[in-house]
Amino acid sequence: MKEKKGLSLKARNTLIGYSFILPNFIGFAIFILVPVVFSFILSFMYWDGFNPMNFVGFDNFKSIFSDRVFRGSFKLTIIYTVFTVLFTLIASLVLAMALNVNLRGRNAFRAAIFFPYVASMVAIGAVWKQLFEKNFGPINQLLRFLGVENPPGWFASTDWAIWGVIIVSVWKFMGYYMIIYLAALQDIPAQLYEAATIDGANGWQRFRNITIPMLTPASFFVIIMLTINSFKIFDLIYILTNGGPGTSTTVLVKYIYDQSFLYWNYGNASAASMILFLIVGAVTVVQFRAEKKFTDYL
Repeated sequence: MKEKKGLSLKARNTLIGYSFILPNFIGFAIFILVPVVFSFILSFMYWDGFNPMNFVGFDNFKSIFSDRVFRGSFKLTIIYTVFTVLFTLIASLVLAMALNVNLRGRNAFRAAIFFPYVASMVAIGAVWKQLFEKNFGPINQLLRFLGVENPPGWFASTDWAIWGVIIVSVWKFMGYYMIIYLAALQDIPAQLYEAATIDGANGWQRFRNITIPMLTPASFFVIIMLTINSFKIFDLIYILTNGGPGTSTTVLVKYIYDQSFLYWNYGNASAASMILFLIVGAVTVVQFRAEKKFTDYL
């Protein structure tokens, strides 16, 4: 009698592996892949969410590029991203180096600085709106005490609102990236600093020739994550300013939201989201290539 053959060990292991990733893939397909594909299709359609879709080709892209608000939101997104990435990078690195020494209570300081990252965005927005209040806010009161006669209007000013958002963003996210830098700093062999000290290197020379090169992988990770998150910023702006005053803090994601849920123009919203996707993808590719070249150079 012929013996029935079962699955090979390799096939069984393969099926077990697929069974573990299948739930995650189903969730990815339903909540990410299908919406992305549908958004790509919608970018070539006119649809208000109620009537049948109409194919309009590239008219949606022409429409948003001729839209003053879209051009302004693109510019604001770049400004917000550049300064948020720069200031958060510097602040998180400085904090990490300050709290990497044997300081009494340093764990408490680390926890306090990290806390804003896990705090409720709504609570953070409510507190900072009061802190930045134009007439009676503590920040402007302090500026007046220091001799500033006409302190900024912050969230009530079209010129200062985006800078207020940047300040809050840096304060909220620097704790998370501080932890990343702390981990990277603690991986640097102490022998490198000892050898450099014996050779007569001062503090700046050790920082420039040892710390900065050894932190390169962590720095590129921080820059990439900060850049992607900055391009996607929405919740903080929605809570602090709702894109105002006027459109002075309407970044790309807020523009997409307005096109979708205020003007019911899903075609324009999808076209803008595709542009945002391409920008983030291009920036990420450039950063990865820059990291590789910089690493090879070192």
